[in-house]
Amino acid sequence: MFSYIEGRNAVAEAIKQEKNIDHILLQKGERKGSIIKIVNDANKKGILIKEVDKSKLDKISETSNHQGVIAYINDYEYSSVEEILEYAKSKDEAPVVLILDGITDPHNLGAIVRTAVASGVHGVVIGKRRSVSVNSTVHKVSVGAVMNMRIARVTNITNTIKELKKHGLWIASADMDGDVIYKSDLKGALGIVIGAEGSGVGRLVKEQCDFNFSIPMVGDVESLNASVAASLIMYEVLRQNNY
Repeated sequence: MFSYIEGRNAVAEAIKQEKNIDHILLQKGERKGSIIKIVNDANKKGILIKEVDKSKLDKISETSNHQGVIAYINDYEYSSVEEILEYAKSKDEAPVVLILDGITDPHNLGAIVRTAVASGVHGVVIGKRRSVSVNSTVHKVSVGAVMNMRIARVTNITNTIKELKKHGLWIASADMDGDVIYKSDLKGALGIVIGAEGSGVGRLVKEQCDFNFSIPMVGDVESLNASVAASLIMYEVLRQNNY
């Protein structure tokens, strides 16, 4: 079974990372700009390219912004939680793991993963139920960054948190009732729980957290978009640990 990646930057990154691309669909007549490099790199690696009408790409596209190219790949290879922790250990760094509870919008997940890569997060945990999986929209929005992030898809977020605690991680959740984030200690081995926009972190998950923190808001809004909130949090973690 195949999934696919849409857009020039995302496809170029997939080729660069030598992911298991089965073939690439290219819009007929599209041989300009960055498409030339995509074609050349794909040819060098023996990746099959099929030229098709724009109407076919439009029909397949989930983002409505395929930019004339779609790559078919084998289903995304998720990491395990253990692999995330081993990766942090290999870098001689305290693990920082982002735990997403109930994020259903692929645009949010793609944006979160892109920021996670940029800010040095070691891995992302998502649930198998009531959560979005890695799909073509996630690839597109992350601009290929999903290829550089270890993502674990787990059956039970609560049990995963318990396991992370056994490995020495403190678990903190973003919650409006928590202390202001700038007064919270986010140094060292840490699991950060981000809930869905509107419903927030689930009760059972929140009960497993060691502490909560909040993002101050002085304007007339009730909450932030999940990816925006996650970005602010990840960079505060980076600041506290490195600057």
